[in-house]
Amino acid sequence: MELIQTVYYDELVERCKKGDTSSYRDLYNKYAKAMYNTSLRIVNNTAEAEDILQEAFIDAFKHIGNFEGRSSFGAWLKRIVVNKSINSIKRKKINVLDIDTVHTDLSDDEPINEMEFEFKVDEVKKAINELPAGYRTVLSLYLLEDYSHEEVATTLNISHSTARTQYMRAKQKLLQQLKSRVEV
Repeated sequence: MELIQTVYYDELVERCKKGDTSSYRDLYNKYAKAMYNTSLRIVNNTAEAEDILQEAFIDAFKHIGNFEGRSSFGAWLKRIVVNKSINSIKRKKINVLDIDTVHTDLSDDEPINEMEFEFKVDEVKKAINELPAGYRTVLSLYLLEDYSHEEVATTLNISHSTARTQYMRAKQKLLQQLKSRVEV
């Protein structure tokens, strides 16, 4: 079944390249919700995520002739959405701290018991949204968008060690927030 869907969406992309407007609508309907959620996890603002979604689809459809199919259309579109979301954050002057310029006592070997508590999904979502923008972005890209540390570093234009440290700090801060909710 998955192969049939893949072939169908590949055909939609080809029809879009030929200007078939109903295929544009079908692709939009297929990917809009997931791309909106991707952007929302990064920018943490519904109106901004909606704007980014629209801009991403406009750019994708404008440049669909450049889509070569080396990855799925969804992966290509997600890259556009993530880049636009990150650029939006950068425009707001919210920067990820470059850890190479700061001394840290954190080590990759420090154990964090991630399963220590059970949390409700809403509590976790709220805690993620309360993280500083840089932490939230790194955590979202790594955990929710399945980027590697190298991809996070490249996307955010930071060093690999900064990406790893920001991820560790985000994870620790998230766990602290969740633990404090349980203690209250």
